[in-house]
This record gives sequence, structure tokens and C-alpha cells, in this order.
Amino acid sequence: MDRYHEMVIFRGLQGCRSLSMSADRAGVAVTTLVRAIDRLESRLKARLIIRTTQGIAFTAAGERFLADAIRILDEVERSESSARGMPSVVEGRLNVIVPELFSSYVYPEIISEYSRQHPEVTVFTRFSDQYPAILEDGIDIALHVGSLPSSTLIARQVGHVKTHVCGSPSYLGSYGEPQIPAQLRTHRLIATQGHCEDIHWVFQFAGQPLSFKATSQLRCATAQAAINASCQGAGLLSGPSFALHSYLDTGKLQRTLGSFELPAAPIHLVYREGRRASLRVRSFVDYTVSALRAHPALQLVAN
Repeated sequence: MDRYHEMVIFRGLQGCRSLSMSADRAGVAVTTLVRAIDRLESRLKARLIIRTTQGIAFTAAGERFLADAIRILDEVERSESSARGMPSVVEGRLNVIVPELFSSYVYPEIISEYSRQHPEVTVFTRFSDQYPAILEDGIDIALHVGSLPSSTLIARQVGHVKTHVCGSPSYLGSYGEPQIPAQLRTHRLIATQGHCEDIHWVFQFAGQPLSFKATSQLRCATAQAAINASCQGAGLLSGPSFALHSYLDTGKLQRTLGSFELPAAPIHLVYREGRRASLRVRSFVDYTVSALRAHPALQLVAN
């Protein structure tokens, strides 16, 4: 087996939790795959993967080699297309991970327009609030809210998110607007965690976190259900600014306790390889960065 095919087999480990899964994907026997990895490790004089009872994991050297293998094999495919006189086509599969709430807000319109512009790209999106192990999990691009862990990945900031407490004009007209978080105890509160009736909202005062805990009067299984209930005057809710933006913009909801809100959290698009990334990754990153930076739901507004 030549070095090219060894590299193809090693790239196939990405996103697989076992050698047998990777062998099935590559269409080779497990023994063939194991021998290819052994040859790579022997030639490179470095351990590339660790095999455990839970599956496989890349070492630091393995992560570097995987990133290079992906880039090199993409370049080979692009060179072959060029030699055949074919224009560079944005195609293939992209694995993207996005925070769960973005499944209902902002992201659907972004991905639908990207897919319209690039019909040859298949985008598989996973929704999770956990920061992924991008290489090990086979993720090409991640949208992340909050501070970033230290890594060699590329991160481009695309916006901000704040947490707002909101209620409908009719509700605030009837119950009054709270002036400090402690006054929330006299209000009807809506919980967005359907399995828990307890409220735990965090504010800040004089630069220090201020925790507020209470029992909700209404529990909703989804953020959208809570927003709908609040718009109808059922009470106050706490939610991310990008989910509440259109309701605040149209006046269906009003912010309260703005001076006690926590600082805005950054939103980043994270990926590997930078300018050396594959054409499909670069196309998705360029389009998404531009679209998210222009999206009003991700921009900061005055209190």
C-alpha cells in the first residue's frame, strides 16, 4: 500500500469511534487498516492514535497529521479536477456543530441560503451546547457561544449574545416593571426548562455576579413556547438576545432590568486550517461569517 492510500485510510478515522467503523467506511478489512496505521507510525516514529476500550483517540501528533492529510488530499482532488479541465466545484460533505437554540433562530435562514447557492455541498448539522473535539469528532466547522478554549484552531468572531429578561407590554402594564432583580419575586415567572420548575437567573451588580432563584409559575418545554406565552401576557422570561430579537423589534416584548444584565458573550465560527482549508469549508466560512456579522439579531443594542 502506497503513502497516498495510507493517508486516505488515516483520514477515514476522523469521526469514527472504532477501528471497525473506520474499516467499514474505507471498505477494507480491520487488519488492513491496522497494518496501514502501524506502517505510518513506524515511518513517522510517532504515535498517532490511542486505542482504548471506549474507541480511538488522536494524539497531538495524530491531530497534526490528520489536519495535513485532509488538506493534502483535498489539494490532490482539486489538482485532478483542474488537470481534467474541470472548474473548481464546491462539493462534498460538511460536518457542522451549532448550539441547540440556533436550530430555531438565525441558523435556518443562513443554512438554507448557503444550500441554495451551493447545491453540491451536503451539510450535516449537529446541535449541541458542548464545545466539540473538532478533529476527533470529524467536525469541520463549529459555531460557539462564549469564551474559547486555547487551541490552534481558527476562530472568527461573528457577533454577540446577551441574556434579556422580557415581558409583554400588557403584562408590564398590569404588574409593573421590576427595578431590581429582587422585585422579580412579586412577578409571574416563566421557566424554559420544561423538566424543572425552579428559576435560576444570573445578573450582575457593581461588576459582580448576582444570582436570583425562585419558583416559576409556568414551565415550558421549549424556548419558543416560553416566548409565545410571554407575548400573550403570561409573565416574564429570560432568554438569549438572538431568540428575542424579532419580538423586541416589533414591540411584542419589552426588556426590563437591562442595567443588571451580564456582559455580552462573543459568538465565534471555529474551524481548522485557515487559508489551507478545503474549498467547501472556505465557502461555508466566508458566507456564514458575512451573513452572521450582518444579522441584526447578533448585534449589540443599547439598554
